[in-house]
Amino acid sequence: MYWLKYILKDKRFLSFMLIVNVLGTIYGYIWYGSQLADTPPKFLAFVPDSPTASLFFVVVLIGFLIKRNFPLFEALAIVTLFKYGIWAVVMNLLVYVVTGVLDPIALMLILSHLGMAVQGILYAPFYKIKPIHLLLTGIWTLHNDVIDYVFFMMPHYSMLNDYMPQIGYFTFWLSVFSLLLAYFLCLHKNGRTPSR
Repeated sequence: MYWLKYILKDKRFLSFMLIVNVLGTIYGYIWYGSQLADTPPKFLAFVPDSPTASLFFVVVLIGFLIKRNFPLFEALAIVTLFKYGIWAVVMNLLVYVVTGVLDPIALMLILSHLGMAVQGILYAPFYKIKPIHLLLTGIWTLHNDVIDYVFFMMPHYSMLNDYMPQIGYFTFWLSVFSLLLAYFLCLHKNGRTPSR
């Protein structure tokens, strides 16, 4: 696997990943434009989940390019990239199950969000996350779920309105799984948590 680590940390590849994620982040915020226009200001930071996740990763990539680590952003990136990447894949597949339609935009969303989930995990060996960073990320992530499913700020999928209780329940446990995944990939080494 040395070759993979070499490619992932190569400046040319990091620059390519940075460009892709910057463009994806911009597109994501544009995609949320109409919903953000109707969102109360106090909830604005918690609505555009996927582009905010990729924005966290943009900071991580910039850090790698300048040979620095930003552990809090690394924790936020791995958890939210995986969570919202998988969430969007599942929701778009659920839309297909409900409507019987999988249009090109839905297919693009599935593939791009699957890529989000994968990239966060691939870079896990390079993160320098400490328990406090994962704790703060857990607070952010679970608080975001409360904003989405208690104050109803979740992404708009009108065809899935009948399934909101089940989606909220799934999302909570996806958050927990994403945090546990980050713990095992970044903190849990040989059965113990390192004191880095």
